Amino acid sequence: MPSIRDLVAAIRSREGVEAAVVLGRDGLLIDSHAAPGMDAEALAARIPSIVGPADDVGVALQRGSLTTSVLEFERGYAIVSVMSPEALLFVLVQPSANLGALLHELRRHRASIAALV
Repeated sequence: MPSIRDLVAAIRSREGVEAAVVLGRDGLLIDSHAAPGMDAEALAARIPSIVGPADDVGVALQRGSLTTSVLEFERGYAIVSVMSPEALLFVLVQPSANLGALLHELRRHRASIAALV
């Protein structure tokens, strides 16, 4: 069975992926594989502040908790995916990447990924 390190490396190796970061809901880094110069710990610390309010919106709309969020920026995308009650996956993606295929793979393998965390 692959490890969390294997998973992070596999996601990072996809064309157009600049970072794959697994973190706790508290913002503490679990594992990461990022482009040189990227501070994965600082990035992980900022992600929970996105997830909490998104969960609140889902509950207010009677849609449930957040599972995946895609953020579009001027120079790329960020995917935040809830893997388990304790762990999140953050993936930073270049604009040229196949975002649809990546989202499909993350959704398809969510349970397997969650089992590693």
